[in-house]
Amino acid sequence: MKKLNRINTGLEKLQPIKVVQFGEGNFLRAFVDYAFDKLNKEVDFNAGIAIVQPLKDGMVNMINDQDGLYTLFMNGIKKGEKIQDIELITNIVKTINPYTEFANYLALAKEEELQFIVSNTTEAGIEFIESDTPDMQPPVSFPAKLTVLLYERFKHFNGDASKGVTIIPCELIDYNSETLKKYILQYVDLWKLEDAFKTWVSDACTYHSTLVDRIVPGYPRAEIEEYNNKLDYEDNLIVAAEPFFLWAIEGGDDLKAKLPFHKTDLNVKIVDDIRPFKMIKVRILNGAHTAMVPFSLLHGNKLVMETVNGDFTGKFVNSVISEISETLDMDKNEITAYSEEVMDRFKNPFIKHALADIALNSVSKFKVRVLPSLLGYYKANQKLPVNLTFSLASLIRFYKGTWNGQSLPVKDGEDITAFFNGLWKSDDYEKIARLTLQNKGFWDEDLTEIPGLTRAITIALEEIDSNGIEAGFAKFQERIK
Repeated sequence: MKKLNRINTGLEKLQPIKVVQFGEGNFLRAFVDYAFDKLNKEVDFNAGIAIVQPLKDGMVNMINDQDGLYTLFMNGIKKGEKIQDIELITNIVKTINPYTEFANYLALAKEEELQFIVSNTTEAGIEFIESDTPDMQPPVSFPAKLTVLLYERFKHFNGDASKGVTIIPCELIDYNSETLKKYILQYVDLWKLEDAFKTWVSDACTYHSTLVDRIVPGYPRAEIEEYNNKLDYEDNLIVAAEPFFLWAIEGGDDLKAKLPFHKTDLNVKIVDDIRPFKMIKVRILNGAHTAMVPFSLLHGNKLVMETVNGDFTGKFVNSVISEISETLDMDKNEITAYSEEVMDRFKNPFIKHALADIALNSVSKFKVRVLPSLLGYYKANQKLPVNLTFSLASLIRFYKGTWNGQSLPVKDGEDITAFFNGLWKSDDYEKIARLTLQNKGFWDEDLTEIPGLTRAITIALEEIDSNGIEAGFAKFQERIK
């Protein structure tokens, strides 16, 4: 088959760069890039995307090898019928690794038609690292990289307010845009940049918090031959996703005018307050995802669908969702309907969502997505939620890195993996539980202050190692009564 590139597809004309995107992973390509591609094709939005690789190791070279082109397969069930929509995404016009092409990275700031900054650098990505400096090529943190880019744009256009940009982060943290803006302003102060730039960053640029909702398994490795048979070209960047799509963005009429999604059939909601959308989605869908990963991997599963269809693991996930639902101060019928929809999405037969692919940065994900439900349940009931507590213990055991002589797909920052590597040299389960729960760097608080939690985690760790996940959970339930 012919190679996928712009010459072979007749797509040599490039759109002007209107979007700079931090992140090149499966989710952004199946969500944000797809959304802007729909605007281009249906509204003649004429927006090209320049992708910036946020980490040293990434895949911009693979994307560049295909001139930014790739195929999105959207697989699911609608009204009882299996569907598969196939889209060739064509709006990525440039890819940059700032670690090797820093001058090209700065050059993005000078793009005349640049309007939007989007990002998804995971929950761990929006952070403030005090050791970052403006002369680093590039700084370590995403907010520092963005501050450097914005400062370059401010200088190049002499502080022209019309050259401010619309910043739309998609990281799943509360108040993502407010947090990103706060860190940018902290870098302005730390680096002693001029007051005029601080005013430009605050007033000429706008910041919009978001909620994103779509399950994206990514590259369908196990079924790649089947996917390739539906194409007449060779694509090494196929992305599989579900049809469900929701993008809630905080903003008003100005943003609606900038982003005319209302002229498409995409479910993009530009609203005054995204908190109701975010609460139910992050707690139930993302929370269940994150909570299931460690215990299901330790149980021997590899896929989300396999997990929710399993007799033991499926019941466990349903119980996790029930515990989470109890903590939400929302209409119960709405919560029930969304919970049922989430389980149906998890069971989508087209989606082979590998648990290992969800395991990235599991500690920070657990803090954001699951811990508020665990704490909320305790506050409301004055007792620990059995399933969420066991899930936390499974997470701690998962970070040992091995199970039954096999490596586990632990993927996290060096500081976190080093902590657990040192911790698991001990076989003192109480010590392991206590030191992990005390780690404010993980949880922003000392979880040993939650009555009974240290004991419960200790018991769960003992039972997991002694009896495995299923029998261990049964024993755990008996011992904490």
